[in-house]
Amino acid sequence: MFLGTHTPRLDEKGRLFLPAKFREELAEGLVVTRGQERCLYVWPTAEFNTFTEQLRKAPVTNKRARDFMRMLSAGASAEMADRQGRVTLPQLLRDYAGLERDCVVIGAFNRVEIWDAESWSSYSNEQEPAFADWSEEVLPGSGQS
Repeated sequence: MFLGTHTPRLDEKGRLFLPAKFREELAEGLVVTRGQERCLYVWPTAEFNTFTEQLRKAPVTNKRARDFMRMLSAGASAEMADRQGRVTLPQLLRDYAGLERDCVVIGAFNRVEIWDAESWSSYSNEQEPAFADWSEEVLPGSGQS
């Protein structure tokens, strides 16, 4: 499980140091792809396969499903971290997420997300006020009494 917030920087070759506590789960390979809100998703290969297996069950006649699958797969890149724990982020994906130097890497349970530091700050500040109110909507019956 991926948890926490980390602040690595991209090097001049477009490589990012994965947080040390994420490296073991990503050691067998990973898939980097477009995420929602202009971040990147980093999945362990096995988890990506599980996720896409669900997508493959969607009917090909569903336009939204086709569009989602195209955007996800067209931007996907299978990668391996090097011995130092660095992963190369393809230029297409760096452009998509607006990654230039300062990044924020967050654990999102079954995946990792990579954000431009400024974008993460804006997103986080915007979402924080409503966070406490979401639990009932996201997990019905979980509200505080």
